[in-house]
Amino acid sequence: MGVTVVGVSHATAPIAVRERLVYDADEVAPALRVLHERPGVREAVLLSTCNRTELYVVADEGTPVQEAVLALFGERLGEPVGTHAFVHHDKHAVAHLFRVASGMDSMILGEAQIHGQVRRAWELGRAFSGAVLNRLFQTALLVGSRVRTETALGRGAASVSSAAVKLARQIFGSLTGRRAMVLGAGEMAELALECLMSEGVRAAVVANRSYERAAELAARHGAVAVHYDACWNGLADIDVLLCSTSAPHPVVTAARLRQALRSRGGRPLCVLDIALPRDVEPAVGQLDHVYLYDLDDLRAVATASLERRRQELPSAEQVVADETQRFWEWVAGLSAVPVLTEMRAQMDGLRERELAQMLRRLPALSEADRATIEHFSRTLMNKFLHHPTVRLRAAAANGRGLGVVDAARYLFALGESADHAPAADGADDPAAPRPEER
Repeated sequence: MGVTVVGVSHATAPIAVRERLVYDADEVAPALRVLHERPGVREAVLLSTCNRTELYVVADEGTPVQEAVLALFGERLGEPVGTHAFVHHDKHAVAHLFRVASGMDSMILGEAQIHGQVRRAWELGRAFSGAVLNRLFQTALLVGSRVRTETALGRGAASVSSAAVKLARQIFGSLTGRRAMVLGAGEMAELALECLMSEGVRAAVVANRSYERAAELAARHGAVAVHYDACWNGLADIDVLLCSTSAPHPVVTAARLRQALRSRGGRPLCVLDIALPRDVEPAVGQLDHVYLYDLDDLRAVATASLERRRQELPSAEQVVADETQRFWEWVAGLSAVPVLTEMRAQMDGLRERELAQMLRRLPALSEADRATIEHFSRTLMNKFLHHPTVRLRAAAANGRGLGVVDAARYLFALGESADHAPAADGADDPAAPRPEER
């Protein structure tokens, strides 16, 4: 039994590939079912976001997991995945998920969204996961929380949206109770709205040329949607205006804002333009009491935070390494203990049969001598099995995979019926001495 992850991510594949391999929530179960029906596959969980699609699989040794997952991805992509895919096995697969859940493998180092996405992937795959992947994903969430609380990897504004909110906070000191308007309803707008709401913004208004999309976004985050043409009337009442539309030209002009400023009484207005092309005329930044920040300003804030986060990587990597070793020791024990128990039971049965056969040939032995011989046989068996027992546990936990456990099953014929197991007295071995030669 082994753990394997096969996937594509922002580090290995362009967006044109990643976007075609994204699985919606209702597509996850059918994909996992196809994989789970393959011989040897025991458990599977699919993690799919805009930046990665990864399949975690627990399978019997020798199962062609990599080929099966690549075939599944290739069928969805319409062409071979090729060099866009990566593969990790056993401890490396475990460490990879821990790094993913901690934000260490994210496009924006230390971003927190992935933690919830890992949890969601596990929940969607619960029908196809078992003891190993359940424990793996639970531990991954724990590792992600440890990294965020024990290191500064997630601190500071490292995304454009979080950087925008940080700049707004510098102007007002606190955003608690402030009012904000978001122009646009795409992914960046939603991320920004989430950041604003998390900072205590009291009321948020969402405007978009498609009112339906604005309404959907507003409903998800407890905001209010307004029609695009009507939003300009509300400029006099807001503190923060965040712009993230796909318009090919500026939609927020100096003339438009100048009219709203007359009724604001000198209250500051923070304008955050995270669109490209820009949504806001540069002249807006020259208006009194208006603080305009565009992508260049925001990226500078994010870059400074990212440098501080990179300094936390060694501490985060240590957390991952410790938890990976601890988890793999658990997996090794999970697989090795039944094998060790069965191996010892088989050897003890063989010892008892051979001892009984020998004692029948020596009827004159006293009870004390019989007890001494039996004690000797037990001691000898324990000494023979001591190093195999210790090394079996160690080999299964040292990153070489669980193939050693399966090798022990094969070498000691564990799990085989008596009809298929090698004869204990060597009768099936042509090199074994015949009874009369003993």
